[in-house]
Amino acid sequence: MSLPLSTGQTLYQQLADSFAESIHQGTLKPGKRLPAIRRVAQSHQVSINTVLNAWQILEDRGLIEARPQSGYYVRTVLPAVTRPVQKLRAKEDDPSAQKLELIEQVFAAQNNPDYTNISLACPQDSELFPAARLSRITASLLRRDPDLIGRYVLPPGSKRLREEIARRSLHVGINLTVDDITLTHGCMEALQLALRAVTKPGDCVGLESPTYFFLFPLLASLGLKALEIPTDPQQGLSLDALEMLLQEQRIQALIAMPGAQNPLGYVMPLANKKRLAKLVNTYHLPLIEDGLYDELQFDWPLSPPVKAFDSEGWVIYCTSFTKTVAPDFRVGWTAAGRFHEKIARLKAVSSMSESRLLSEVLAEFLASGGYDHHLRTLRRRYAANLDAARGIIARHFPQGTRATLPRGGFVFWVELPGKVDTVEMFQRLLQEQICLTPGALYSLSERYTHALRLSCCYPFDARYTWALERTGALACELSGLPPGQDQGVPLRPQVV
Repeated sequence: MSLPLSTGQTLYQQLADSFAESIHQGTLKPGKRLPAIRRVAQSHQVSINTVLNAWQILEDRGLIEARPQSGYYVRTVLPAVTRPVQKLRAKEDDPSAQKLELIEQVFAAQNNPDYTNISLACPQDSELFPAARLSRITASLLRRDPDLIGRYVLPPGSKRLREEIARRSLHVGINLTVDDITLTHGCMEALQLALRAVTKPGDCVGLESPTYFFLFPLLASLGLKALEIPTDPQQGLSLDALEMLLQEQRIQALIAMPGAQNPLGYVMPLANKKRLAKLVNTYHLPLIEDGLYDELQFDWPLSPPVKAFDSEGWVIYCTSFTKTVAPDFRVGWTAAGRFHEKIARLKAVSSMSESRLLSEVLAEFLASGGYDHHLRTLRRRYAANLDAARGIIARHFPQGTRATLPRGGFVFWVELPGKVDTVEMFQRLLQEQICLTPGALYSLSERYTHALRLSCCYPFDARYTWALERTGALACELSGLPPGQDQGVPLRPQVV
């Protein structure tokens, strides 16, 4: 059986992906011996060197191991976080400054270049971004039109960039026009503008649990309350719990990230997305959908956002290019449906305008082709990094550790056994110049004090590997348990 033709991938990469898929799906189980190298070469019509290179990739990802005088075997991998959905209730809380001090400590450590960061969700590997191409586009634009740096572009923002966004929106299943889009200063401003458009001080906003930790101080700054809704690591937000809250009129808006959610990494099943769209339209509930990682989903075709099923304009879709093209550009956008004009006005009185130069550079990059190839490269790199990181955790973290199975993005959720306090871990690791984000940040309750979020958007080098291993050693010390796992589960489908 020969390998299928694939643009942009070598034969050994295709072969590695093929065997990784078998491991992910459970066809090749932990402890099973791989076929002999010569046999694989003959059956796939490739050279022995190609097989050896593919095996090296799988070893680097932590999926297989070589045993002396025996051959290659599938490694034991981490079991998944599969806790049952919590009871159908949610606790109202005032998201005041109770988490702010810890957030400030995390940010201070993340900003220190001497620290090794294993949690920050901001890509740090310069090889992952098209810096050289963006530089050439910038130089070319300024030669043609030097006045680009001397003119404002008022809301809703650069028409050319909005045209490119509208064209590309079809790739994620949304049918938008240029007039549906407002440019923002990153996704965070889009979320803030959406909240200001649909709530008033004292209102209650529903959130996934766990959720992105900076939403809590954001809500507090607007005088809003948070109500955490049970969230399953594979299925996402509990729609039964949400419907109960809607019937009781307990929330005035909802923020959700159904695509490669931060921090769990799940992609909500399509049927659930359709039901969520029906719920918010039926109950006239503004849904602020964070689509920041939608284009980094591992499955193909990409699962469309809830916005694709929004029949009456109650979904406000927010996203940006900070995770895919250039974090420092801070170029985001929102498609706000029935709230479009209000958000455009709020944008005008908030930050007035976005950088015309950066908007035009990004528009040129999207228009000139290559973005889809760039996204495929990112997906493969992040998938490989996640596999490798989970392999390290399986070997170096205490027995009983569980982790989510991300279907996109580059972050995942780890739950430690026993009574390990990850805030204590955070404080102790700072003394060794290692920075992680403890699970306590991701909820107003004390539900996740034994958990942490890890990120794989860094160069997977000796420094990063050492930091993960050292974190695992400390977790073993605090839990009193030895490292390693004796249970294996599939990771996820093949990345395309």
